[in-house]
Amino acid sequence: MSIKDIRLFGDPVLRSPAAEVVDFDKELHTLVKDLQDTMLEAPGAGLAAPQIGVSLRVFTYWVDGIVGHLVNPVLDLSTEEQDGPEGCLSFPGLQYDTKRALSVVARGQNMWGEPVFLEGSELLARCVQHETDHLDGILFIDRLDRETRKLAMREIREAEWAGAPAPTVKVSPHSTFGLGM
Repeated sequence: MSIKDIRLFGDPVLRSPAAEVVDFDKELHTLVKDLQDTMLEAPGAGLAAPQIGVSLRVFTYWVDGIVGHLVNPVLDLSTEEQDGPEGCLSFPGLQYDTKRALSVVARGQNMWGEPVFLEGSELLARCVQHETDHLDGILFIDRLDRETRKLAMREIREAEWAGAPAPTVKVSPHSTFGLGM
């Protein structure tokens, strides 16, 4: 089991778009395992690679008892929306109602480079959208209405973890072609 430190709001890696995965190698398999172990230990419904300091387009999810992962996701979103509570492991203890598409169709690959098709609604759709946002450098607080975002920023400033030193940055074993950390 390999549990990694989860990066908190304020860490620049959370605001940087992640690089597309091009090497489906042992290092990627290790990354997926580290993401799953860290997500399950936290516990969370999902975890994106940037949240553990690796700027690659990979995330894991744990919804309705199913653990999975997606590499290089591309999403098709429904026009119908849902509005409900959403939290994030990079914002410990905070949760806000966030609008998302009600359903999603996601295409990508698994850690072996094979095509993956993932379709879901409600919690799975929310999770897939949330984690894909992480890969684009977007945080769920960016999707809040103005008043709720102001409240969120105040609560973030007052949170125990706000201003905590960032974990030591280690060089990623994955090729990032100069786009990573």
